[in-house]
Amino acid sequence: MNSGILLALVAYAVYAWGDGIIKALGSQLSVFEIGFFNILFAAVFLFFLKPDGERWHGFWNMQRPWAVHARAVSGLVAGIFSVYAFTTIPLAEAYALIFLAPLFVTLLSIVILKEQVGLWRWLAIVAGLGGILLVVRPGFRALEFGHLAALAVALLAAITIILMRSLASEKQTTMLGVLVGYGLLFNGAAMLATSSFHVPDWKLLGMLALAGACTAGGHRLQLLATRRSPANQIAPTHYSQIVWAVVIGAAFFAEYPDWIALVGLAVVVGSGLLTLVRERIRLGTVRWNPFSRNRL
Repeated sequence: MNSGILLALVAYAVYAWGDGIIKALGSQLSVFEIGFFNILFAAVFLFFLKPDGERWHGFWNMQRPWAVHARAVSGLVAGIFSVYAFTTIPLAEAYALIFLAPLFVTLLSIVILKEQVGLWRWLAIVAGLGGILLVVRPGFRALEFGHLAALAVALLAAITIILMRSLASEKQTTMLGVLVGYGLLFNGAAMLATSSFHVPDWKLLGMLALAGACTAGGHRLQLLATRRSPANQIAPTHYSQIVWAVVIGAAFFAEYPDWIALVGLAVVVGSGLLTLVRERIRLGTVRWNPFSRNRL
């Protein structure tokens, strides 16, 4: 197997287990507390895992400040919503909704970039929405705010992808440093403002540190993967998280999707893969990656 694809598969497995840990913490800590400590520990690990040839010193020197800050804000909000989604709804359902991001990219490309979209990409959008209806089944059971939060993560991820098209020249340390700063400041302030705040015990801190290590490790592995293989070759490996979501949900949280939900998940994956193929053909390049991780 191609080493880049293998690294990407490991990266997304690490991300999925980190999200599983976050889900386990949801009943004991607030969303902002989980977000703050996850970013804090991830930042500690990322400090030693910086991209080769870059330094953290002067990370605030930006070439396109407005886009960097906009990307950081979208990442901050997406991180808050994703923690809420993971801790309130089944993991597989959260992923299914978040995986609508490539379809939102198509829609935003039409509205913002005035791109022309052909029949196949429209079919992918319709199929993806149909798959989500099979997974979530509105009208047949109560929807929770967590479903809306996961949908918001997908939209914010799409906005980030559009913004990243203008940030190709920015350093990774700049992108990460600004995002970490936003995350620590906002989550820290919100965490301290809540009346339920308490310092986590050693067990919880250990779980938070492990979640942060998964975030940092997944990011590093993903970066290494894109250096070994073209980005749009490894992008489909992102859907391996659906498998991990089903496994982790069933093994640790008694979340058992029925056959209708499994069919819906398969449709979502298929529509996303179709979007990847059509985008690759449209751009005629091997550098497009619709699954850059949007949150810490």
